[in-house]
Amino acid sequence: MSYDLAFRYQQALDPSALITIGTTLHAIQAAITDCRNAGLALEKDPAVILLARHLGIVCATRGSDRDLRRDCIARIAALRNQPVLNTLAYRGVAHDEPAKRLFHSQGRAAMRRLADALALDEGSFDIRSSKGGPAVSGEVTLHGQAIWVQLSLDIGGPDREVCFRKVRGRNDHLGDRNLWASIRELMDPDRFAARIHRELRLPTAEPEAPRLVA
Repeated sequence: MSYDLAFRYQQALDPSALITIGTTLHAIQAAITDCRNAGLALEKDPAVILLARHLGIVCATRGSDRDLRRDCIARIAALRNQPVLNTLAYRGVAHDEPAKRLFHSQGRAAMRRLADALALDEGSFDIRSSKGGPAVSGEVTLHGQAIWVQLSLDIGGPDREVCFRKVRGRNDHLGDRNLWASIRELMDPDRFAARIHRELRLPTAEPEAPRLVA
């Protein structure tokens, strides 16, 4: 069905009610939708162009280019210093496939760092992930000979995103009682490894005896 609504032209002629970025963007998007439904070229549509120009007027009072660029640089620095897993845990990844892929890739990397902090020998553990359905985060699991650690946003709730327990081999999927940690602890693998050793009473690896050279 082809249609062209007069409302968008009226709004473009008098955009005084559009005083925020959000409402102006909504008006522009609605005008673009009407334009496309009517089969018109939006790059030449007078309502779309006038509403887009009005957006510039609305934004003109939001700070100078210099200040806005400075704030963008500061935000980039802050984000780079903040582990992305913390952000994903706060906002959630359900029904967001790109965020979910990032959660699993970063989760596997975090488990790799934890395995290193725990001084687990190569081949003595595996790291696996299961994404589950679109409504859940799924889980990333580190399973060793004596330790099982799982990261998920679906079970424990805030500050209980990481579950860990003692197991008896890599075929033991039940293990002892569950203990819980926050995702922030996982981001500090050395300290978290020390807690795991302490609370699960794991044996401390003996240092290798020095070789005698004849």
